[in-house]
Amino acid sequence: MSDRGRYASPPCMAGEIAPDYFDPLATDPQQAVDVARWRKAERVRLGALRDGLGQAGRAEVSARIKGHMAQLLPSLGLRSGTVLSGYWPIKGEPDMRPLLTELHQAGVIIALPIVETRAAPLTFRRWTPQTRMVRGDWNIPVPPPDAQMLTPDIALAPCLGWDDACFRLGWGGGYFDRTLAALAPRPMTIGVALMAARLATIFPQPHDIPLDHILTEDGPAATRTPT
Repeated sequence: MSDRGRYASPPCMAGEIAPDYFDPLATDPQQAVDVARWRKAERVRLGALRDGLGQAGRAEVSARIKGHMAQLLPSLGLRSGTVLSGYWPIKGEPDMRPLLTELHQAGVIIALPIVETRAAPLTFRRWTPQTRMVRGDWNIPVPPPDAQMLTPDIALAPCLGWDDACFRLGWGGGYFDRTLAALAPRPMTIGVALMAARLATIFPQPHDIPLDHILTEDGPAATRTPT
């Protein structure tokens, strides 16, 4: 008998996923469906939260995060010659490009992530303020193909949402998780986020990899507990 007419459960909201129902190993297929629906709804909500800040509000948040980041990075071992991966901001993400320029001028080697192959780990190309950018995946500006390939020591990751266990909610492509799973040694990772985007949990699935730190406009917000 065909399943085409089978009843499908309605979209699940955060409060409808009971704590005693949550399976961290995601062995319950229905739970995985519910979590995916919940995340989709949260992405819409959190995207609207960013949009609601307006241009001036986003600029203020970015400046505050930049100040905290400049204090945090040296404590994590950043120095001249360190390879740091930043990102080109899209969809209202905090803009760390002024910090990347300052770090470049201080001798830090800056890289930007590149989607070279769909559904595969990211690669990283060297960036300087003089780099002539080209259009990459999703029309995001990226360094050109002849730019030096690098492996980051420290990587910044914009977070749409985050939780106290340092799990990151992104746009759903899974690229950052694939990259962390593939890199050895793994870089130190810092999530760049809004304080208001904190979630009780992202209901982590087997493919989700926690970051090492979360930094918001209010300063360091979470640190991963080593296992």
